[in-house]
Amino acid sequence: MTVSMSTAMSTSTATSVAHDTTALTHAWTVSCSVADPELPVVTIGDLGIVRAVDVDTDGCVHVVLTPTYSGCPATAVIRHDVVSALNDAGFDRVEVRTVLAPAWTTDWITEDGRRKLSEHGIVPPSGRSSMQSGASTGRRIDVALAMRCPRCGSLDTKLVSRFGSTACQAMYRCTSCLEPFDAIKPY
Repeated sequence: MTVSMSTAMSTSTATSVAHDTTALTHAWTVSCSVADPELPVVTIGDLGIVRAVDVDTDGCVHVVLTPTYSGCPATAVIRHDVVSALNDAGFDRVEVRTVLAPAWTTDWITEDGRRKLSEHGIVPPSGRSSMQSGASTGRRIDVALAMRCPRCGSLDTKLVSRFGSTACQAMYRCTSCLEPFDAIKPY
């Protein structure tokens, strides 16, 4: 639903549009507030998984989600949790659609999401994703960067496993304080 207001609209139309805008804002807020099942310290809104929310003229909420990667095992749980949260918020009809293109990127993680991850000992990716393409090749360029330890701040860290507690994380160990930690893989 595209909500636009005209100065020539009647009072009943203005009330209807205001109601629709309120419903759309509420549906967006509820959808974005669902906790990520694998990283419950952040919401799916923090991670940028919620791509669009719309409320049609019949009151059905349409939500578009892009999982962190196409094989994410939490996709079905996230879908269920979004429907449940919207139902609990008073929306009787909800349709959730998964869209894989454009592919999710760590660039979509909000600043608040990065802060929450960091506060809970998970290193968020910094800066732009590694999905920068070459000038003429259009190919992915992987750049290995040092991961800063979330506990002591040292850059003297070592990759232990490309797979951490979830498939979208890698496991590192700080060689200064000897603590293991997860880092979100940059996509």
